[in-house]
Parts: sequence; structure tokens; C-alpha cells
Amino acid sequence: MPVHHSWPLYERDRFFELGQLHGVDTLDPVPDLVDIVVPVRPARLGRWECDLIDNDRLNWSDEVYDIFGITRRAAVTREEAVALYGEGSRAAMEKLRAYAIRYRRGFTIDVEIRPAQAGPRWMRLIAAPVCIDDRVVKLQGLKFVLR
Repeated sequence: MPVHHSWPLYERDRFFELGQLHGVDTLDPVPDLVDIVVPVRPARLGRWECDLIDNDRLNWSDEVYDIFGITRRAAVTREEAVALYGEGSRAAMEKLRAYAIRYRRGFTIDVEIRPAQAGPRWMRLIAAPVCIDDRVVKLQGLKFVLR
């Protein structure tokens, strides 16, 4: 898979700003990846975090639980969450995730998910590493359903 979905951390603001996406009617696409405007419902925009120091412990907003069709605040392991991705999407996401951790880069990818209580759907995943010194300690970002 080409790495054109990956971006350096100094371009973080170009791809997402965690506090600025709430309350918008549309989200401009990432210009290098798509050529359409994706409608977003703010209630479906979710924040997530994966703590790499603490055994890939997940921290999700209520919206991410809703996207995956999982009861809010349920204990979900990363392994359980990744199992809800379509096979091709899971493989692509895992490659980008490994690259992001190794090279301290963010990434954006559209993936197919298969929520627990709903049919398959497409979700945009935006991720950026959180670093302490030269070490990536967390990944964090946004997830939202594409319509």
C-alpha cells in the first residue's frame, strides 16, 4: 500500500484540529486524497485515543461507541475493536498505524467497518501520534461515518 495517506506531524493542523470540527455542517476533504465534500453530522463525530504505554488501552467518546454499535462506556480492547473492521480495511489501517508509530506521522484513511448491531458502513479515521521526546506514547484522533 502506498504511504500517500500518511502525513508529517508538522502538517497536523492541515488535516484536523480536534476542537474545531464540532458544530460544522460539512468537513472539507483532505485535498490529496479525495475530490468531494463529505457531509458530517456533528453527533457522529467521535474522538478516540489509544495509549501505547498502557497495553493499547482505548479511550473513546460516546460517538465512537455509537459508530461501532457498542454500549457506551463498555470495556473494549483494541483487538475487539479492530475485529469490527472489514478485512481489507483492517490490513490497510494496521499498516498505516505501524508506519505512524515508527516514523511519528499522522494518517487519514477511509475504512469499512461492521458494527455490532448494524450493517457495514464506511468511516473516516484521522490519527496522529502523541510524542514524549522521540517516543510515540499514544495515537489520538477522530472517527466519523461517511454518508
